[in-house]
Amino acid sequence: MAKLNKNEVKTCKRLLAEYLDKNEVVTDPAKLEFAGVGDRDVYNITAPFEDEGELVIAGRVESRDSEHSHIMFFVERDGKWVPREGWPVLTLQDPFYTRVAGEIVVGGVEVYPHPSKSGALAWRTVMYKGEKLRDLSRFFTGPDGMKDLRIIELPDGSIAMFTRPQGEKGGRGKIGFARLASLADLTIEAVEAAPLLEGQFIDAEWGGANEPHLLEGGLVGVLGHIACFDEAGDRHYYPMVFAIDPYTGEFSDIELIAVRNRFLPGEAKRDDLIDVVFSGGLVRRKDGTAELYAGISDAEAHRITIPDPFLKYEKSKVLQR
Repeated sequence: MAKLNKNEVKTCKRLLAEYLDKNEVVTDPAKLEFAGVGDRDVYNITAPFEDEGELVIAGRVESRDSEHSHIMFFVERDGKWVPREGWPVLTLQDPFYTRVAGEIVVGGVEVYPHPSKSGALAWRTVMYKGEKLRDLSRFFTGPDGMKDLRIIELPDGSIAMFTRPQGEKGGRGKIGFARLASLADLTIEAVEAAPLLEGQFIDAEWGGANEPHLLEGGLVGVLGHIACFDEAGDRHYYPMVFAIDPYTGEFSDIELIAVRNRFLPGEAKRDDLIDVVFSGGLVRRKDGTAELYAGISDAEAHRITIPDPFLKYEKSKVLQR
């Protein structure tokens, strides 16, 4: 896959400096309030999407001292998001949403006992689909050890697929890409064969796609994250975007679109997770802004309004450096 800018790989440090230099306006920071989940946290949410005529948010629901989580679907009632009765509860982490062939596709990360390491856990991405949320059924189980597998339907019915292998192929986690003829071609073999987008991450850092967007003009805009450790071992996660031509494979440089202190203050699951912003979803608005929904510090769900990061790729209809 061809990176448009052939310069050196941009690290978290460089991307952060570039973002701060732009000094972009961020408005309307808000913490989303959830009810009906007891004392559990809701974080790593999707952006709102419609089902049965009502806006829905999928969120990761989890106790502060646990990694065992569920995906629940919430609707807004009197300023708070509450689980809607009759909708499924999935034993997954980190939900995502799209539509393919008119059907809802929802997925997340399934955690299970490691097949060869006693007492350890492993993970994989799974997907469900249905005409509406209450009709979801599981249709795909991804490769063991892979999070952040994402798909989006293109206008010709083909599927743009983003992968994130780890280990020998992807190190700590790099983004792969391939275009499939249809959803029927989504197989473990196709996922594992997807080539990496070279030059996005240094080996010490990692990242993944969170939410692809079909842009006017034919490009795909990708909302994702890039992450690193500091010298103390604390994690730093930043929301980022890039654009890709799904037919040629050319893609733009990563750029950050937010940092933790642009959101409201809040709690954290652990001290090493304070500077974690996990991109959930982006709602693009007609006024040139976008609402960014994100998980904050593995404990809360927040929203801010930012300049639409994909608008420039629609105005020019070409990839930019």
